[in-house]
Amino acid sequence: MLRLTTLVSALALTAAASMAEEIKVGVSPGEHAEIMEEVAKIAAPKGLEIDVVEFSDYVVPNQALADGDIQANSFQHQPYLDNQMKDRGFDLVTVGTTITTPMGVYSDKITSLDDLPEGGSMGIPNDPTNGGRALLVLQDLGLLKLAEGTGLTPTVLDITENPKDIRFQELDAAQLPRSLADLDAALINTNYALASGLNPKTDAIAMEKADNPYVNVIVVQQGKQDEAWVKLLLEAYHSPEVKSFIEEKYEGSVLTSW
Repeated sequence: MLRLTTLVSALALTAAASMAEEIKVGVSPGEHAEIMEEVAKIAAPKGLEIDVVEFSDYVVPNQALADGDIQANSFQHQPYLDNQMKDRGFDLVTVGTTITTPMGVYSDKITSLDDLPEGGSMGIPNDPTNGGRALLVLQDLGLLKLAEGTGLTPTVLDITENPKDIRFQELDAAQLPRSLADLDAALINTNYALASGLNPKTDAIAMEKADNPYVNVIVVQQGKQDEAWVKLLLEAYHSPEVKSFIEEKYEGSVLTSW
């Protein structure tokens, strides 16, 4: 009887494996990739095999999803997705939220924003949503004022007060950590900070407030949101095991949305 039970169990596992759905999920380096690898471990026994595909910038993952090269992505916040869909015509949809990663100010030259020199250089991302986000962080920190009515995507042209005459250098978000040696300071997204060895809790000289509209999301093609694998992906991501992994690994520098 024991042998028969073992055989039945083995056959069941083999059948489940053969029926497993396989998907590719696009992520950016750092916490998004690391978390999705944990999600994949939780999803596998549920019949969902996740191939985690890393992209080095913020543009390609949405194009790859729109083209069908991947089935989902997990790397961006909703304002960025909204801007991408508007500018590039992507037919994509959010199916769930993931994490919030407050943007940090980093520097190799100063330890406090009070020490930022007159006419100092400040690096910010060159895409509209993250560049605008950086300017809003600096406004909250009291370094500048922006024109009213610019919403979540102000530009340097919307700066109305700049007491320290900060010179802004707009660079690709992924290049900002490598550019710190040439800048007085830079605002860096957490995923690129972590991927470059920076610790937001100990290395940032200032941080964005945790209460912000930039919660990250899982995105699929429009029309795919009701497929069974989407439900499995969200269940695995929002599992207690993944939540514990995030809280223990990132110690408050990455916040869960559930």
